[in-house]
Amino acid sequence: MAYELNKEEIKTLTRIKAVPYLAETLKQIDNFVANNGQTPKENWKLVFNQIHDILFQALPFVNEYLAERKQRGEIRDEKQAIKSIAGNSFSQALVYIFLNNKIYENICSDIFITSQKSKVRNFNKLSTINVDGETQKPDCDLIIYTYTENKELPNCIILSLKTSLRERAGQTYKWKLLMEIATSANSIRDKYNISYEAEEMPLVCFATVNFYNEINNPQHRGMFKFFDNAFIAKDVNADFISKLSELPDYVNANL
Repeated sequence: MAYELNKEEIKTLTRIKAVPYLAETLKQIDNFVANNGQTPKENWKLVFNQIHDILFQALPFVNEYLAERKQRGEIRDEKQAIKSIAGNSFSQALVYIFLNNKIYENICSDIFITSQKSKVRNFNKLSTINVDGETQKPDCDLIIYTYTENKELPNCIILSLKTSLRERAGQTYKWKLLMEIATSANSIRDKYNISYEAEEMPLVCFATVNFYNEINNPQHRGMFKFFDNAFIAKDVNADFISKLSELPDYVNANL
């Protein structure tokens, strides 16, 4: 029997479906699931690997949407707007597919996803590292989490998303390194007075659509090793990064 989304999850899906520039992206996602030849249950996993191609296929429709907005005087810089839309489209497409995987029971019913940190109880404590009186917080686009009974802090995965590795790629694992330093005995922790108060450490993961085919750059491949897991939204095989279709099994096994 299919999982029934809760009120908050239904609200999230409704909001995503109402975003004008996502209309073609969601249509392409639904078309893949309906026509790929596998069962819907299997296709909702496999469509994670199609996000890169789907976003490219939806690009002409996004450009048309932006041209109309510019003509109405609502925006000035289409190039800047397309960068913002690309990132938001990746994030919202991932949430849309994630929730449909819950419906088809590919993801456990007690595992949730959100882009809103305030929705996760005590997330501020879980994500704050202290550095000599100052604080450092993660580059966090989505949080995947669950609660055990009477547990104050959640089990969670912090997921950083990038459409391109060209900009700010190095920032995505800085917080992960600080966490490792803060929770182990070492001279760097003492030298810089680094501390972490929460007992439960989140998993820190990374996902990219790799628009510019950068994952084969040795520097970028090295970056992936700092994460608990790294995913790519393309149907490619590589020994240093996982397909995004593996995300459902990963969250089920680790939360």
